[in-house]
Amino acid sequence: IEKVKQEEISGAGWGPYTWEFMRKAGAKGYLTPSWPQKYGGLGASHMERYIVSEELAYCLGRLAAVGVGMAGPVILHSGTEEQKEEFLSRIARGEIEFSLGYTEPEAGSDLASLEIRAVRDGDYYIINGQKVFNTASHYSQYHWLAARTDPAAKKHRGISMFIVDLKSPGITIRPLTGLGKIRTNEVFYDDVKVPADRLVGEENRGWEYLIAALAFERTWHA
Repeated sequence: IEKVKQEEISGAGWGPYTWEFMRKAGAKGYLTPSWPQKYGGLGASHMERYIVSEELAYCLGRLAAVGVGMAGPVILHSGTEEQKEEFLSRIARGEIEFSLGYTEPEAGSDLASLEIRAVRDGDYYIINGQKVFNTASHYSQYHWLAARTDPAAKKHRGISMFIVDLKSPGITIRPLTGLGKIRTNEVFYDDVKVPADRLVGEENRGWEYLIAALAFERTWHA
């Protein structure tokens, strides 16, 4: 536990001890206790989930986990069955992590002003643009990406959510160092091909899923 805390304090992000902890906690169902057993949870109540989270925080401090606390619950509620089967159990077991792909150089507090563009091309979306302050991107496997799919729509209505493999050709991750030597990242998309089945929910309704993820972030409920 102390080595996990040291990795957190370092500002560098998850290292081997944090990944080991996540896998051990996931094996017991502690990461997602209120998720259905089918997807790696314990089928517990939200109150029981709260108790588990409190106990983990007591011994460990706050460990931010986008897959467990933000992306995963939205996939559980709004994803396709194929997405649930592909991602939820791996999240629950502590095997994979997501990073938030929200903010951009001109879209921070006014997040709906984001400009990164996703264009449908057959069975794929082609994505171009930039994200910034994506803290976990250097150790995560997937990007929880908000992108604009309809530039003609009102800004809150032309956004879609995607699950993007961060190893995809055309993605460049560049480090940024903040206060306290905390590493965050810029993420660049250059003609990145993302399979259409990685669209979460309905096209152009991504703002709803993004807001839902933010709500889950504040409660870590599922």
